[in-house]
Amino acid sequence: MNEETTRALYERSLSTLVGGVNSPVRAGSQPYPEFVERGEGAHVVDVDGNRYLDYVMGYGPLLLGHDLPDPVRDAVDGAVDAGPMYGLSTDLEVELAEFIADHVPSVERLRFVNSGTEATAAAVRLARGATGRDKIVVMQGGYHGGHESFLVEGDAEQPRPGSAGVPEAFAEQTIPVPFNDETALADAFERHGDEVAAVITEPLLGNRGIVRPVDGFHDTVRDLCDEYGALFVLDEVITGFRVGGLSCAQGKYDIEPDLTTFAKIVGGGFPVGAIGGRASVMEEFTPTGEVFESGTFNGHPVAMAAGLATLEYAEENDVYERVDALGDRLRTGLSEIVADHAPEYAVVGTDSMFKLLFTRDESVDGSDRYPRDGGDVDAGDTERWRRLFRPAMKERGILLPPNQFESQFVSDAHTEADVERTLEAYKDVLA
Repeated sequence: MNEETTRALYERSLSTLVGGVNSPVRAGSQPYPEFVERGEGAHVVDVDGNRYLDYVMGYGPLLLGHDLPDPVRDAVDGAVDAGPMYGLSTDLEVELAEFIADHVPSVERLRFVNSGTEATAAAVRLARGATGRDKIVVMQGGYHGGHESFLVEGDAEQPRPGSAGVPEAFAEQTIPVPFNDETALADAFERHGDEVAAVITEPLLGNRGIVRPVDGFHDTVRDLCDEYGALFVLDEVITGFRVGGLSCAQGKYDIEPDLTTFAKIVGGGFPVGAIGGRASVMEEFTPTGEVFESGTFNGHPVAMAAGLATLEYAEENDVYERVDALGDRLRTGLSEIVADHAPEYAVVGTDSMFKLLFTRDESVDGSDRYPRDGGDVDAGDTERWRRLFRPAMKERGILLPPNQFESQFVSDAHTEADVERTLEAYKDVLA
């Protein structure tokens, strides 16, 4: 595999980009980050001409793959031709908002922003403003973007900053509890309930190897929020319009949040974020309420056009049926391979998401009960996955995320032949 141009470009990038990258997860690639020249369907081609079957898929936004179908491309081209942006409202914002509200029952009003991090930060500010409280309950191992309220480690009684630059005062207002642990959640409310503005959680942990919810966990979140007067914020940045199809993960798992955050697929591969929820809460945002939120690029017309056309295409062309079937075939095939060659490992995922976890626990049977929380994933052999397994897959033309924590995604551009080739690569590396 020739990587001369990649190596030279990385050396060059170190002179102008921090660590040579614009997102630290990209620096996890060994021995240097990939530099992509173009995408082709389910593949990416790097600057050296190496072609890889891609399961990064932009970390989730590319439901349709790298080649936009004609209706989506036409919508994007039309938005660009009309003018890059205006700082004024367009009909596209209204149409995309109507589409989301029509398909996600918990959403009555929306505010578009420009990233998942912006969406979760604004949602927490809204919850604090609406309730007059400060504390936020988060899940250990959950990820809600690079915001001070979320970059917190530890547990409910000893939270601490998870990054330099996060003041202790922010950590003191954040209460981390294990995902799927109803007892720990109830204990946190018993101690701090009258101070809690919101619980924020993903439907499933999407940045900790895909941890699915146990039955009843989200019901407990809902009940405790109702009992103590807190808001339930569901982070569907990763799962929105991927897990559960057009009803999102909250439809699949029958979750009833007060607020939902979206990004990724909602912009069809362009920068986007959104907060949606009950009208009575959402109207607390300015200009109708007192909680400030604003942005020059909010409702950017190109992102709105791409997101709307992507969702309409998915609805009209049975996209979810195809990608979910491919995801199921991958998980089934991987489970068979793991049973024969690595029974201590676990295959996880749902719908069009999948991942192989190096659990290092021979007692684990790989069932849906495992992993239960982010700590189970952290305890795995993550360095072996990153340093040995991922490069070995790459040598076989299969591109996976740079670490064991990030989800892997199937797109509508993947084929049954791609899946079989992928399973053969897994078998070859694990055997």
